[in-house]
This record gives sequence, structure tokens and C-alpha cells, in this order.
Amino acid sequence: MTRAMILAAGLGTRLGELSDERPKPMLPVVDIPLIRYAVALLRGHGVREIVVNLHHRGDLIQTELGDGSRLGVNIVYSPEETLLGTGGGIRRALPLLGDEPFFVLNGKIVVDVDLEAMKLHQRATGARAVLLVRADPEAKSWNAIAAPPEGGRIESIFGEGAYMFTGVHLIDPSLVARLPDDGADRCIVRQGYVPWLEEGLAIHALPMDPARYFMEHSTPERYLEGNLNLLRGRAKLAHPPGPLVGVDAAADVHPEAELVAPVRIGPGATVGAYAVVGPDVVIGARARVAAGVRVSRSVIWSGVTLAQDTDGAIVTPRQRVKP
Repeated sequence: MTRAMILAAGLGTRLGELSDERPKPMLPVVDIPLIRYAVALLRGHGVREIVVNLHHRGDLIQTELGDGSRLGVNIVYSPEETLLGTGGGIRRALPLLGDEPFFVLNGKIVVDVDLEAMKLHQRATGARAVLLVRADPEAKSWNAIAAPPEGGRIESIFGEGAYMFTGVHLIDPSLVARLPDDGADRCIVRQGYVPWLEEGLAIHALPMDPARYFMEHSTPERYLEGNLNLLRGRAKLAHPPGPLVGVDAAADVHPEAELVAPVRIGPGATVGAYAVVGPDVVIGARARVAAGVRVSRSVIWSGVTLAQDTDGAIVTPRQRVKP
């Protein structure tokens, strides 16, 4: 039985004050927390047993996901009193992940990937780990990976490669067990994959289909862009966690309001008379757009009352951020 781990313990420092309100995996993308995209992807590939590590505002993640039964999976948690990094976090959770190769997904991404293809590659080659990578002209700024275009053993990391690591990997637990479980902060790439490659271990990369969608949301700019991509249909997700566009049946839109597609208006949200919402707008659950307000190219978090015209902003209960 294949299991998986979602990495959700990071601090999200590049998001600025947004991360003070919610941990990065709880940022709403078209009014659905990021971490639920990872859960939906795993469930769509038949993975039902999931481990989530927790640190910064982990209570919010645990409240959102619960035991996973509402989402059709079983979720257990690996809390970290001190941040252990990607390597240390996976090593600490190893007793929860079984004896077979397991998937690891970063909780800050939205990605459309064929996880079964990664399993088939691992079985066919005997690789100890398979990293999903994608071609990127700026790969060097993402710690470039050099690997064969058809997939295969990684030639180098942090070099002149054409690929970036997506944060999705399939790992043999015996490989992770090589890391000490001593509470130290370790990176799975720097303290894991790099020295393991130098030892000659079979660490492989599998390039993703360039037609498939990938987005990470570590800055306000990329977070806003990720919302707009889904609204505009630029992301074709085989396993979405819920509706990505349209007006929820439980929303209340005044008949004199104007909606300019694409928009996503969440449950319990209200839009007042003569307001103009759109294009490219997310109105979160229970948010309120006051009468006469115009809003475009913006993400309005749940529970917010929007009383002034807004364009190109992220509006939360505490702040207004213009990337």
C-alpha cells in the first residue's frame, strides 16, 4: 500500500505578513487551502494513507483536515516542536510511512502530475528515489538539476542543469533511514540527495510533461498569479479539490450587481447592489463586497468585508497586500 507525506511545517517567510495569519499550506487558492490540492491529487491516485508534518500554526492545518475522513483519506500528523527541515521532517515521520516507497509532496504547490508514472519508473529502474522535475529557463535560480530528458539518474544538483525540482518525489524508506533521527534541521536535497549521488546511489529524475500545470506559492506575487491561473483555466487539474470557478449556490449576489467572468464566489459570500466583481476575482466564503464597490484581479479572503474599490490585491482580515 503506497503512502504519502505532505510537507506542511515551513515558516513561509517570503510571504511576509501573510504567513502570520495562516501557514503557507493554508493559503486559499480559489478559496480552497493549498494543502487540499495535495490531498486531492493523492486521493485521485489511490493513496489513502497520508502523513502531514506540523510546526508553524499547525493547529489551523489540523482543524482543516481533521482525520481526513471528510476528504476520503486517513491523515495522521507528525508535529515538530522545532523545525526539522525537509530531510529531518521526513526522517522523523518514517515510522508512520511503512516499508514501501512513499510519495512526498510540498504543501505549497498546485501540480497536475501522473504519480503512477513515477511508480512505474521506480519499479522499472530500481531507483532509490525518483524526483519529479520540470524544465525551466531559470533553473539555476531554483538549484538546477541535470538529468536525461527521458528520465534517469541525476547527473548533478546545484549545477548547470535545465530542470528545477518540483517538490514531488517518491522515496524508498531505507534511503531516508540513512539520515540520523537526532532532531537536527536537515534538507533532503543538500544533506540527502547530494551526498547520496556522490556515493553512487540511484537517485533519478523524471521530467514532467511540459503541458501539465505546476505552480508554487512562496511569494505574494506567485500566490496571486496562482489564483488567477486557476480562474482563467490555465491549469487543467485531473483531480481538483473542489469547484475552481463560478458562484457557489450558497452565495448571495444582489440582482443589481455585475459579475465579470472569471470569478469564484464562495459559500456564504455576499455581493451588494451595483457592485462590479471581476474579471479575475476570488471572493472567499462569508466575505462581503459592499454595494457599489468595484473589484478586479484580486483575492479576497474568507470573512473579509470589502468596502473600497480594489484592483490587483490580496485582502485578508488584517491587511491589504498589493504584489
